[in-house]
Amino acid sequence: MGIAATGIRETAKNNGDREALSNAFSSLLTLNAIGAIIAIVALALVTWFVPTLREYWQLMLIGGVKIVLNLFLIEWFFKGLENFRYITIRSILLKAVFVAAVFIFVRKAGDYVIYYALMSALIVANAGFNWFYSRKFVSFDIHNISLKTYYKPFLTIGVYLLVNSVSSMFNITYLGFVGGVKEVGYYTTAIKLYGISLSIFTAFTGVMLPRMSALVSKKNIDEVKRLTTKSLDVLLFFSFPIIALTVVYAPEIIRLIAGPGFEGAIVPMRVTMSLVLLVGLEQILVLQILMPLKEDKYILINAIIKAAVGIAVTLLLVNRLLSTGAAIVTVCSQVSVCVVTVYFVWKSIKMKFSTCNFLINLTYGAIFILVCLLVRHYASNLTGLFLSAVICGALALVLQIYISKNEFVIDSVRQIRRRIT
Repeated sequence: MGIAATGIRETAKNNGDREALSNAFSSLLTLNAIGAIIAIVALALVTWFVPTLREYWQLMLIGGVKIVLNLFLIEWFFKGLENFRYITIRSILLKAVFVAAVFIFVRKAGDYVIYYALMSALIVANAGFNWFYSRKFVSFDIHNISLKTYYKPFLTIGVYLLVNSVSSMFNITYLGFVGGVKEVGYYTTAIKLYGISLSIFTAFTGVMLPRMSALVSKKNIDEVKRLTTKSLDVLLFFSFPIIALTVVYAPEIIRLIAGPGFEGAIVPMRVTMSLVLLVGLEQILVLQILMPLKEDKYILINAIIKAAVGIAVTLLLVNRLLSTGAAIVTVCSQVSVCVVTVYFVWKSIKMKFSTCNFLINLTYGAIFILVCLLVRHYASNLTGLFLSAVICGALALVLQIYISKNEFVIDSVRQIRRRIT
């Protein structure tokens, strides 16, 4: 449900007051426990009554265990405290162990159950460390629980996340029914790189949420606008070169991450890579503005519009275009939600967005594509991909510093120079 966003927001708000922080922590954890129980019951019922899912009962059982253990993960608490050093160190160490375990225990295609069990074991380890370390800052007290204070944002944001998840899964599930496992494989392979690319920016927005929540609590809206503009500059700086590279070198990238036989993922990948920009924009506007402002009703409306558009376009396109249609569905639903979110942000804080800046960066994107096409003409392999990445990266820096005067890029370059000298 809405524990991640609500937890970060309330933790940032009460940071520095141990009693208030403990009360918020206890209340949110209890709400999350109720949600987990409902989710487990729903999962058990669906697994029992849907034959397709019953076939994978082992995975569903492990998934149920994951739901229980996720309750104690409390990652939202440390993000709210802005204790990112602890999160980073713990994540690197445990994920290194996880990767080693995958290489040791996952030997063949039939070991997918072991792989999923290892993923659950990673959550167990993270939850154990988090729960032990959290006692330094808060204590769980059942007597100071106030569900009334937090249930509304918890449910509203939770429904937003749930509708988002259901609409995404409906796309994949429907594709599986009409196109089979192979088409699902093409689509999930196509969106894999987009997910990896976006995770870099997701980390950035995750850092900004508690900071924005603190600024909103102090009613410093001008600083919220300034940081949002800076975030948009970051997004435009890194998204267009990535989109250009992946669109041009999609065949090489698919061969690298999936191997032969996945050529059907090339076109879907080219379609979905625009989501790096679109989803990044939604994350900035929702996580950095609407959530800290507690405009939860707007967030819920966003999800409903996204789901409605997604389901409608799925029924229109996926039957005929299969995995490519599923990719188009995802992009269309994301475009719709971005348009609506921009309106809601303007309505909430009267923030204006620079269309000119976007068009300039779009022109940069066209230049990056031309550079990649030229390099690929002479080197249509991983060497060409590497050369294109280097050239586009250098070109992006030059354009952002000397043409766009991107404050984030200029400051970053200055800091790097200071550390070197």
